[in-house]
Amino acid sequence: MKNRREFLIKSALGATGLALAPSWLKGAPALIKSWNKPDSLINGVQIGCITYSFRSLTDQSAEATLQYVKDCGISAIELMGDPAETFAGMPASPINRTRMFQLGGKQRRGEVLTDTEKAEYADMSAQAAAYGKTVAEWRAKVDMKKFEEMRKMYKDGGVSIYAFKPNAFAKNNTDAEIAYGMKAAKALGATHVTLEHPSDDAHTLKLGKMGEQHGMSVGYHGHEQETFTFWDTALAQSPKNALNLDAGHYIAAGHTDLIPLIEKQHSRILSMHTKDRQTPANGKGNLTWGTGDTPINEMLQLMSKNKYKFPATIELEYQVPEGSDAVKEVRKCVEYCQKALA
Repeated sequence: MKNRREFLIKSALGATGLALAPSWLKGAPALIKSWNKPDSLINGVQIGCITYSFRSLTDQSAEATLQYVKDCGISAIELMGDPAETFAGMPASPINRTRMFQLGGKQRRGEVLTDTEKAEYADMSAQAAAYGKTVAEWRAKVDMKKFEEMRKMYKDGGVSIYAFKPNAFAKNNTDAEIAYGMKAAKALGATHVTLEHPSDDAHTLKLGKMGEQHGMSVGYHGHEQETFTFWDTALAQSPKNALNLDAGHYIAAGHTDLIPLIEKQHSRILSMHTKDRQTPANGKGNLTWGTGDTPINEMLQLMSKNKYKFPATIELEYQVPEGSDAVKEVRKCVEYCQKALA
């Protein structure tokens, strides 16, 4: 009883003291809670990052990816599928994807594969098809609790997940896989999923309707095929269809109306990939920020001025300089944003 009375007395004194304390001290609990956590909300603009930016780093686990994000000072992300799905127990791929991408890219560019390369690529393609079925079976049974666990781990680290990009929404994916991807995104706390625009009106209609069913928005990403009207059909098909605009690719495609596009579609932009690319006249290069032709400063200042709510997603695609790494370069992009929004 004595200990209980002392506790009550101290609690009452503590409450009284806090009520009389200066305003900055009253905020102490919130300060302590956010201590040593990243914060990339700058003048009302959420600076985010797609975890694809860290693809060159050896450890691609969920835990390592979280640390990369925190080391960059970023508090919100677009999450690629691999870290989350590996965390949730997805079977490992038997394929050397780097080699497969090399051979596939060579073929797409019209380069002739040697007989050995053709056989190697055919074998990898067969393995990929078999692995795809294995993944589809796993996705049909996986418990969403692992994604919820990952969401909590990231939240505890000061990082929210606003978008999820697993390889689950293509035309060759089953409806069950699409539904899985949307459920996983919701479990992770994401507001939307992202994918490359399929250039198929029937498929964007399907995704939009499934988004309505599952309460999940769908952001379509584009490369140099982006135009001012690129997303119009998908937008008309469903209120859940929206833009995952890539500002850098839009400039590399030769367009000069990026700012008008953002102004027109701001309410349907879910997130915007931000990188510094050159115009076709200047070579279309992917350059360190501030040396290309993408109007990054103007874009960010427009977002701040008009209080646009979609995040500007850093996507590191320029060549990482010798002696540096992806984390250091993404951090430089964050610093660029800080100066642009100062």
